[in-house]
Formats: sequence, C-alpha cells, structure tokens
Amino acid sequence: MPYTVSEIKSIVDAQRTFFRTGTTLDVKWRLRQLRKLRDAVIAHEKEFEDALHKDLGRSATEAYLCDIGPIVVEINEMLRGLRRWARPERHFSGLMCFPSLITKVYKMPYGVTLVISPFNFPILLTLGVVAASLCGGNTVVIKSSAKSGNCTEALKKFIAEVFPPEYVTLIDGGHDVADMCLEQRWDKIFYTGSPKVGKHVLAKAAENLTPVALELGGETGNWCIVRKDADIRDAARKIAFFKLCNAGQICININQVAVAQEIADEFLEALKSEFVRQIGEDAQDNAEYPKLITRQAYDKCASLADEYRDRIIFGGKGNVDALRYAPTVIYPVDANDAIVQKELFCPLLPVVPFEDKDIDAVLDVIESREHPLSLYLFTKDIRWAERTMGSLQYGGGCINEVCVHLMVKGVPFGGVGHSGMGAYHGEWGFREFTHASTVLKGSTRFNLSLREHPYDGKKILPLLRLMEK
Repeated sequence: MPYTVSEIKSIVDAQRTFFRTGTTLDVKWRLRQLRKLRDAVIAHEKEFEDALHKDLGRSATEAYLCDIGPIVVEINEMLRGLRRWARPERHFSGLMCFPSLITKVYKMPYGVTLVISPFNFPILLTLGVVAASLCGGNTVVIKSSAKSGNCTEALKKFIAEVFPPEYVTLIDGGHDVADMCLEQRWDKIFYTGSPKVGKHVLAKAAENLTPVALELGGETGNWCIVRKDADIRDAARKIAFFKLCNAGQICININQVAVAQEIADEFLEALKSEFVRQIGEDAQDNAEYPKLITRQAYDKCASLADEYRDRIIFGGKGNVDALRYAPTVIYPVDANDAIVQKELFCPLLPVVPFEDKDIDAVLDVIESREHPLSLYLFTKDIRWAERTMGSLQYGGGCINEVCVHLMVKGVPFGGVGHSGMGAYHGEWGFREFTHASTVLKGSTRFNLSLREHPYDGKKILPLLRLMEK
C-alpha cells in the first residue's frame, strides 16, 4: 500500500501522543517489551530464515549466526543491564554550588525515533536497533529496505503482531517513502547504509536540529594488512571466511588487503586454497554461497571485475541467474587504483603488495583517506599492532582476527567521520537513544549571598578560589 505524507504524519503524531503518556518511562514496562521482542524473534526464527534465504541466499546456519542469534544475545544483555543503566546518577554538587549537596543525572528517552535499516542484514540491523531504542524508552517507526523485500514483508507482519502501531510500526516502500519520513519532525534518527545517503539523512535532520546516529560503510574501503611475520595460513583462512560471508555485502568487511611483498606469493596461494576448501572451486554454483541482493548489484560487480580481468588470479566467474559472483582475487593492485578508493560491497578482493619496510607508507595512505569503519592487522608484532590501532582513526577492528569485535559484549560499535557517528550495542545503544539530563537539588536554607549583587566589599574572589580545590 503506497503511503502519503499525511498518513506518515498521522503515524508520527500517534506515537508522539503515546510517548507523552509517560508509559515508556517505566523501566519495568520496558523490560516486558524487550522480553516480548526476544521471545517473538525466537518464535519467528524459521520465517526470518526463509526470508533471508529468498533475499540473500543465506543458509539457515548463516542466517542464525549473522542475523537472528545476535539479536537474542543483544536483548539478553539489555535485560540484564537496563535497571542499572537507567538508574539516575548521584553526584556531589561541589562547594561552588553550596548549600546544594546532591545533583542527579537522569537518562531520559528522546521520544519518537526513526530507524532506517539496510538490506544486507535486514533482520539484525532492524530489530537490533529497535531493541536499543526501546531499551532507552522511545517509540519507533521503522523504514526498512525495499531491496530486501521478503525480509521487509516478514518484519512488517512480525512488528504488527508484537507491538501496537503507536509504540512500534514499520513503513515499507522505496526512496520516495524514505524522503516522506525524513520530512517529519523526529526526536532521534538512526540510519544504517551508505555515506552518500547518510549525508542526505543528516541534511534533512538538520532542518529540525534532530540528533542523528549514522552507521555507514568505509567510503574508501576497509583495509586489512598482512605483514611478513604474519601466520599466513591463519590470515588466509580468516580473510577467505569473511569475504565469503554474505558475498562481501558487509559494512565492516575487508575491502582490500595490503600484503607484504616478501610473503605475497605464499599468501595468495593460501588464500586461493582456503576459498576452494570453504566454498569449492565454483562458488557461483554453490547453493550455500550467498547471492548479491539485486541484478543491479550483480552487474556492477561483474562489470568492475571485467575492468581488472587481466589481473584476476582467482574467481572472476558469475551465475547471473542465481545472482552469485564467485570470490575474486585481483592482483597486483596499486594503492592509487580506482578499485581501492571506494567501498566495493561485493566479493571482489583487490590485493595491494608493499615491501614490509615501507609499512609506514601504507599507513599514510590509509590515514590520508576517509576514515574506514574497520581495520584488520595480521602480524606477530603485537606491540606494533597495538601502537598502530591506538594511533589511527577508524571505527573498530581486530589484530590477527576479523569481524568478531562486533560480537563482544559491553563494547561500542560505530564509525567515525565518513564511516559514521554515534555508537550502539548493549549499554552503548541505551546511551545512544537517551539524553543525560543534569538536575541540581537546591536548598532553602544556608543560602549565601556571594553570587548576588552587589559584589563590592564581599571579598568574594578569595572564597571562590578556595572552592576550586
């Protein structure tokens, strides 16, 4: 059913009316809603698996591993921590505020929130963000991706079954509907997707000074560095696994590998061997291998592969009917080639050789471009790796591992610069969807006239300096 601007405004108005009743402020009530959401996700697991298979060719195992299971884990963390997170903080007001002794910080929900979710992890990156917003005490309008139509249909049915529309509801449709949503006044917007659309979302939000969280991909690509002292087989195994996952359609996936020239040949042979071991020689014909989301995405991937056809050393084959394109290694690639200056979001993997002694030049290239969402280092020199991770700007990453930093409880996930702003997961999601309000409790007794006019003759400054300590 197509939406109109007035219909979307009615949805927002209904949620604002409900929010103003104060129902969502009650932490016990929020906990009941989170349990309801978690239990419903578990009950609808099969429906979500089927939808993910239709949209992205996901196997049941990968659907649970990447979309469904993490939601349950995330909500369980919220159920354990919400009471503590939501408790007002008590602070000593300080001598400068005498006779006030107590100041509290309340964690207040923003109100009516808009969650715009992507196609690549359509269940996780919808319900995971919704859970964070509900944890913070907000209402939610979801604008789901039109590209993952089966998942959107399943989610719309799911949300309508679990929650009343004045609390949580889902709006489907294309970019025109998304723009209608952005015309509304929201209290918080959370967008997951591309930097290009992220700029548009931020510009529309600025019209109402609406706070925004943006979870974006690496505009100039996420780097993986394999140094000459790395465990080659371990690095190849993990990189191959990650590039196969969701056919490379992951915002934190490896966009390009920089490999030390001294071990490049051995690494490339190990990488090819791992692709074959994990998915077979003809991945494009393997039903377990995920597909690209649309024919347009497939054609874009195939066209880019053809531009570098003379440097493809593995893969380079596709099955257009199934929308599967094999993992494809392109070597050698220069750090200034066009293919390593944009997010690929597909199973193409450019490999950039460098001499290990020139590692600082590689880091300079990474620093000179837009901040990536993730960074991965493979090396035995842990001191260098930790020093590097502690000096560059990026969203998050791993040393001698890939992607699993996303699964660690109690830590934030988010980008910086062109890879995003804001962070969520667990308590960080609660913080993202709440505003900290500071309230000082004054006193009607023992009030001093030090901060009142007239100042002359009061010798105020010496007293104020004593209070600095």
